[in-house]
Amino acid sequence: MFNQNKVKLGIAPIAWTNDDLPDLGGENTFEQCVSEMALAGFTGSEVGNKYPKDIEILKKALELRGIEICNQWFSCFLLTKPFEEVEQEFRAQLTFLQDMGAKIIGASEQSYSVQGQQNTPVFGQKYIMDDSEWQVLCTGLNRLGRISKEDYGITLTFHHHMGTVVQNPDEVKRLMENTDPEYVSLLFDTGHFAYCGADPLEMAQTYADRIRHVHLKDIRSEVVQKVKEEKLSFLEGVRLGAFTIPGDGAIDFDPVFRVLEAAGYEGYMVVEAEQDPAKANPFEYALNARKFIREKTGL
Repeated sequence: MFNQNKVKLGIAPIAWTNDDLPDLGGENTFEQCVSEMALAGFTGSEVGNKYPKDIEILKKALELRGIEICNQWFSCFLLTKPFEEVEQEFRAQLTFLQDMGAKIIGASEQSYSVQGQQNTPVFGQKYIMDDSEWQVLCTGLNRLGRISKEDYGITLTFHHHMGTVVQNPDEVKRLMENTDPEYVSLLFDTGHFAYCGADPLEMAQTYADRIRHVHLKDIRSEVVQKVKEEKLSFLEGVRLGAFTIPGDGAIDFDPVFRVLEAAGYEGYMVVEAEQDPAKANPFEYALNARKFIREKTGL
């Protein structure tokens, strides 16, 4: 069993309001989102586009519901922007997270990413870095991770993601091997590994000692296959329901949970399953996800 004092459960607002596809859940309010998170039994949240920018307003709304911010996505452009510009944006986000009491920031390199391009196939179109770009990325992440840890007390976790320069197992391997474990950890996302054809269990076993944040999401294999065969974009796949909550798709979570438990994982495990809320009621799916995790982990 996981240590209930050291492992917490969160859920991402993307099931209620999608940052990349604003029409998905455009009618759902911030208050509805965080209220339903709490009702479903989650204590952590990541940050969505409808969350108040005023820290005191946000803190009050979350505290009323027993919710805390556990992580926020950060878009890195280390390959295409001067480091100083990236650092300035990074520090601004770290200041917000520090004020909110968060201990994790989730960075994803967005230079040349096709994940947000609605007409670009997600399979076969991703950018491949050369050796010099790999050096820029890894050096930059080490610098950001050091800033994050030493100046703010926050851990930088790197989010591998479909359509980005770090998507596939060989890319994750190269990044992990060429970054400092003291400053760069892994945001382990079951759904993105499965989507690109990797085995989430194998990835958990390989990087158990580097994982500091977990995204629990499942995939519908038939939808992913359709995305591949019909050369659809990542966002078209989201609309079609490529992702779903743990226990509702193709991934076997039992052995993944066992690996994380055996490794002594501490921190948040966050349900992050972007779907069309008009087709997949966010509150209903949150309740189902919470029930599944309780049954499988005892949390």
